[in-house]
Amino acid sequence: MQVKLRDIAKESGYSITTVSRALAGYDDVNENTRRHIAGVAETLGYQPNLLARQLRIQRTQTLGLIIPSADNRVSDEFFSQLLLGIGDAASRAGYDLLISAQAPGEPEMAAYHRIVGGKRVDGTILARTRQHDPRIAYLKQVNHPFVVNGRGAPNEVSDFPYIDVDSQIGIQLVVEHLVELGHEHIGLILPPPEMAFTEFRHNGYRLGLSTAGLQYRPEYATYGNLLRSGGFLNTNLLMDHHPEITAIVACNDLMAFGAISAVQERGLQVGNDISVTGFDDIPAAEYSHPPLTTVHQPIYEIGQRLVDLLNTRIAGALQQDTQVLILGKLVIRASTGLRKGGR
Repeated sequence: MQVKLRDIAKESGYSITTVSRALAGYDDVNENTRRHIAGVAETLGYQPNLLARQLRIQRTQTLGLIIPSADNRVSDEFFSQLLLGIGDAASRAGYDLLISAQAPGEPEMAAYHRIVGGKRVDGTILARTRQHDPRIAYLKQVNHPFVVNGRGAPNEVSDFPYIDVDSQIGIQLVVEHLVELGHEHIGLILPPPEMAFTEFRHNGYRLGLSTAGLQYRPEYATYGNLLRSGGFLNTNLLMDHHPEITAIVACNDLMAFGAISAVQERGLQVGNDISVTGFDDIPAAEYSHPPLTTVHQPIYEIGQRLVDLLNTRIAGALQQDTQVLILGKLVIRASTGLRKGGR
C-alpha cells in the first residue's frame, strides 16, 4: 500500500501541511522537526511524488548529453570515461541523465530542439566542440544553461563556460620528446578538420618542430577520424609515401592504436623501428602492446567538474572559474624509443 502524507502526519504527530513542507525542504520548518518527520517517512517507506515536486520548482532534475552516433563514438573509451564522471557527479547532485545518440547535422540539431526546446532537461553538457558549432549558437540563443568539454577553435571567441585540456602544449611536449630521442622525420595524424581542437594540436606539432629547429613539412600531416581505422589508414599512407618517417604522432589514443597495428603488420617493432604516440591516456593505453606513450588528461575528473559547473549555472549562482584550462601530462611508455642510428 502506498504511504501518503496523512500516514506520516498521523505517525509523527504533525499536521499534513507541516509534513509536506518539511519533506519539501522549506526553511520555515524547525530542523529537529524536519529530521523527525524525515525519519518517520523513511521508516514507513514513503516515496515522494517527484512529478509534483518538479512542477512546483519548475525543474526536471535531469541533465542532457547528446553524443554523435555516426562513427560509434559511444563505445569510444574517451566517452566511456567522460560518461562515468558525468553520471557519478549527476547522481550525487540529485540529477538523472538523459543521453541521446544522434548523427551530426540535422538529426542532432533536431534532438536539441526537441530536448532543450521541450524543457525536458535543466541543463546540457556538450562534448568535443566543432568549428562554428551550431549547438553552442542555439543554446546561447535560447538562454539555456550549458557547459562544454572543450574550447572553441583558435580563431573563434570562446564566450561560454568550458573545461578543456591544453592540447597545443600537450602535442608540443610529445614532439619535443621525440626530438630528444633523435627523431627528425615525424608524421602527424590529426583529428577531423571540423573539430575545434584540431588546430590547437596542429599548432602544438608545429611549435614542437620549431623549438627544435626542424622544418615543418605539410606532407607529413594527415587527417584521421579519431578511430583505430583512421590511425591504421593514415600510418600506411605516411609510411608508403615517406619511408624516412621514424615516428608517428597520433592526436588521440584510438588512432595511435591503429598506427601501432599498421607498423606491426609491416613486420616492424613499435618503439624500436618506429615510435608512436597518442593523446588522452585512456585506460587501454597502459595495456596496449607495447604500452603507449601519450598525454594524460583526467577525463573522469573533467566529467565530474562539468556537472559541478553546470549545477552552479542552473542554480543561477555566480562563479569565477567558468573557463578552465588544464595542463596535460606527458606519460612516457615503451611505444617510443631512440631513433635507429640516432643518439
